[in-house]
Amino acid sequence: MTLVLLFVFLLGLITVGIPIILVMGIVGLAGVLTQPTLPPALFPQKMFAMLDNFSLLALPYFILAGELISRGGISKRLVEFAEAVVGHWRGGLGHASVVSSMVFAGVSGSSVADTSAIGSILVPAMKSRGYKPGFAAALIACAGTIGAIIPPSMTMIVYGSMANVSIGGLFLGGIIPGVLIGVGLMLVIALYARHPDYPELRRTTGRFVLKSVLRATVLVWPALLAPVIVLGGILGGVFTATEAGVVACFYSFIIGFFVYRTVKLRDLPEIFVQAGVTTALVSGIIGVAGAFGWLLSYLNFNDVVLDGISAVAGTRIAVLLILMAVMLVLTMFVDSMAILIILIPVAVIVGRKFGIDEFQLGLLMVMATQIGSTTPPVAVLLFVATSIAGCSYNETVRYCWTFIAAEVAVLALVVLFPELASWIPHLILG
Repeated sequence: MTLVLLFVFLLGLITVGIPIILVMGIVGLAGVLTQPTLPPALFPQKMFAMLDNFSLLALPYFILAGELISRGGISKRLVEFAEAVVGHWRGGLGHASVVSSMVFAGVSGSSVADTSAIGSILVPAMKSRGYKPGFAAALIACAGTIGAIIPPSMTMIVYGSMANVSIGGLFLGGIIPGVLIGVGLMLVIALYARHPDYPELRRTTGRFVLKSVLRATVLVWPALLAPVIVLGGILGGVFTATEAGVVACFYSFIIGFFVYRTVKLRDLPEIFVQAGVTTALVSGIIGVAGAFGWLLSYLNFNDVVLDGISAVAGTRIAVLLILMAVMLVLTMFVDSMAILIILIPVAVIVGRKFGIDEFQLGLLMVMATQIGSTTPPVAVLLFVATSIAGCSYNETVRYCWTFIAAEVAVLALVVLFPELASWIPHLILG
């Protein structure tokens, strides 16, 4: 009964527009107060205990690296590279946005950074070529989800640290699903390009010129080298995932300050402040969601969910489909990172009981949270892209569903074929 009342209280506060970090704090503290055996001080103690994790030290460094990269002009060069490679196709700018997001994902590790950095360049360009603003915003938002799937990924760092799963393995597991999402989005663009209501997608940005591709590659190769350094260092045992964040910061600064010369010393204070604000926000959500998740576990929420899933489904695939459906529905109304943190303990227990591969489960959880970031009504990436496009939120929502369907199709493929997420990690890590 207490669980039901807590969730009703939770949904009620969300409905009236209270920020999710405050909602979980208020509901969590209220839940502690309903238990005579639990002192109120236990809730903040669990918040700090949640953040007392060595792996989470990587978060502020990767966030700072993302800020340095965004200011370093890398996104502009990635767009030029993508246009040179796929701009000659129908819907060339749309394809270029997906390719840019895929490459930028290997540098930033953040879907929000991916969406804002690539969107600020390509959305105005698409609008000038006649693309409908809502279409451009929906595409950029959905392509931005790749930022947390193709390694490195801050979301994977959170999952790996909480689920005690190799972060390097999760990074490797995200390669194939991330590429498949990119391919799926490009197939949707190709279908739109054949529709008579979208003549702007029939235009190209020019013809394929190998010399232009080589020139763009020369300009962008320092950015393309970043994921190789991060992944290679982790897998080679040169540094841990946490230390990889520090390496990413130094590398991003070197590229922006010495190579591209777009980052100035006077820009650093603002960059540090912005990275600090973002880190505080993410850490706050992790801490509060972790404490709230502990309370749910104390109230036997994990056992209730496990028993419910076991009663409905008896096979691994059915269990995963139910778990993904629950996540996709919940992320429509609650912040995706909060849902991920709350459900990780449940997912780990379910995975162990039904013999689900740890890398497959981790990738599915991360993918579901990113799809949730584009699913109305609570869709962070849609809000970011809409603000860049200068259109109404309803217009963006109108065009987002076909792209979301492509992402859900890839999610289903990873459910049905676990090797898509687990083959590379097991091949390299054993």
